[in-house]
Amino acid sequence: MLFWFIGTSVASVWSVFRDPKFAYRWVIVGALVPVFSAVTVVGFLVAVMLLTIGKSASKKTVRKNFLALTIGLFMHLVFDGAFLSTKMFWWPLAGLSVDGYAVPLIERGLLNIPFEIVGIGLILWTKKQIKPFL
Repeated sequence: MLFWFIGTSVASVWSVFRDPKFAYRWVIVGALVPVFSAVTVVGFLVAVMLLTIGKSASKKTVRKNFLALTIGLFMHLVFDGAFLSTKMFWWPLAGLSVDGYAVPLIERGLLNIPFEIVGIGLILWTKKQIKPFL
């Protein structure tokens, strides 16, 4: 799954922010990272916020890019359906064992093909939406 995560993430972020200068590349990178736990993403977000405290221009740029990455990580959780398994979604708070958990991507099987097609459509739609602003 590649286009599904890219298309849904970028289209969602565009629909919310409507900012052609947003760091969409970092959203894409985050959306392609296979995360399965909200706790790990929140931990990453807290680390970004703590490590980029300050008013220097370089820290603001780093923070902006890493926040876009974090948004992409959250988008992956949403569009992978990670929340369907409560124990996995809240790992390690729900226990440290990961045995017996189903991976949504594998569990969907051939249903991934229509998802990829929808993802391609969303990429094309988003590109068309952003282009007039560039």
